[in-house]
Amino acid sequence: MNQDQQAVDINGKSYNRSLMVLVLLIGAFCTILNQTILSTAFPALMDAFNVSTSTVQWLTTGFLMVNGIMIPISAYLSSRFNTKGLFIIAMSIFEVGTVMSWLAPTFPVLLSGRLIQAVGVGINMPLMQNIMLTIYPPEKRGAAMGVNGLVIGLAPAIGPTLSGWVIDNFNWRWLFGMIVPIAAVVIIASFVLVKNVIPNRKPHLDIVSVIISTLGFGSMLYGFSSVGDKGWTSPLVISTIIIGAILVCFLVLRQNKLDEPFLEFKVFESKEFSLATILSSIVMMAMVGVELVIPLYLQIIHGMSAFHSGLTLLFGAIFMGVMSPITGNLFDRHGAKRLAITGMFILTVGTLPFAFITRDTPTIYIVFLYAVRMFGISMVMMPVTTAGMNSLPFNLISHGTAVNNTIRQVATSVGTAVMISVLTNVTNSNKPAHSLLAQAPLQYKAKMFDATLMGYHAAFWFAIVFSIIGLILTFFVTSGNGIHPRIDSKDIIGSADKGGAK
Repeated sequence: MNQDQQAVDINGKSYNRSLMVLVLLIGAFCTILNQTILSTAFPALMDAFNVSTSTVQWLTTGFLMVNGIMIPISAYLSSRFNTKGLFIIAMSIFEVGTVMSWLAPTFPVLLSGRLIQAVGVGINMPLMQNIMLTIYPPEKRGAAMGVNGLVIGLAPAIGPTLSGWVIDNFNWRWLFGMIVPIAAVVIIASFVLVKNVIPNRKPHLDIVSVIISTLGFGSMLYGFSSVGDKGWTSPLVISTIIIGAILVCFLVLRQNKLDEPFLEFKVFESKEFSLATILSSIVMMAMVGVELVIPLYLQIIHGMSAFHSGLTLLFGAIFMGVMSPITGNLFDRHGAKRLAITGMFILTVGTLPFAFITRDTPTIYIVFLYAVRMFGISMVMMPVTTAGMNSLPFNLISHGTAVNNTIRQVATSVGTAVMISVLTNVTNSNKPAHSLLAQAPLQYKAKMFDATLMGYHAAFWFAIVFSIIGLILTFFVTSGNGIHPRIDSKDIIGSADKGGAK
């Protein structure tokens, strides 16, 4: 009998694990793709609904906020509700939001659709990770999480390119319309192929904690997301970040006092998990921040269209997608330490030349360097995350997933905000006096180009510094695959049986 025939759900019934994973991957790809699919569509949406840049930005800011708010609650939801039902509900919520966005007659309806989408994504993303960690035993989780990394890394990276192509050739509504039938097929297939693999219980939900979590993480994400538009000196930005941070501190204190916390912060007692969370957050900051800055450089300095600037990222995204399952298998064989050190070194070396780009830097050189960076990221992100999850007892995996994803979400917002603000501030401080425009237009243009390049150089130096910090931290990663020492072979087999691998 093959592995799929041996896979059993929590009721002891066999199921086809490969088909279940395929449904999960397609569903996750659809949902995660929506994080970046509007990145080049804003001008078209501004024209369609006659709204300003700051207003249309809420389609992304609001999405990320709601997504970040839902992720901490995912640990409770995955324990309280059966796997199959929760996945179907999450995909159905996402589908409702997608249909609303597709048919939206006004901007408020479009924004509402995006926020509803975000609820589904916030449930689905950590749920998929929980399922993958449950249906495979610890010694095979690297390969499973590598496949998961294919979706997490590939979907958001493809978003800008796909968005640009659709906008250039069709209507913005097709950004949502093309996803509707795929999500519908996933929902129908999940009734048959998705099984209940995560053991259920009835944990108590502390409503006060949910409110504090929602306000705290929501406030922080809003503050960091608003930096690019309002700047770091804005009272609104400063106050929302500080209020959010205070509320999150209250949340941590409250959770540690509860007998049954809905988000277990004691996962940070594991040094391996804490280090894995920090490293995966650094990698996400390095990936998403540079993904945002490179297209800006290509559009402003090289005069590329949104579609073609997004296209330059596609090769690196595909490269990462191909490498993620391979690095996952390497993790199962050799552990995370050597992979992480090598990956962070490649990421650092691949980022360094960006600090010296000029207006004449060939596009193919940018494409190559970006692919090198993505290769390095593929060697770090999922192997390190898997090692961190393996260090936790089985009953804390859902909490570890929720905490890890939440921290990464906040770190991504912070990294993006800092890189854009560094770029903007350095550019503004070096740009020529406006009076030069009338006196010597060509000289003004040349100096403006130089100031802009200084801004990009400074932003990339920020990414380099964080990459170096990450490289130093990789030397503290534990050798091996991080399997929790208090789990003996019987526990591993038992937990795998409950989730699907006999």
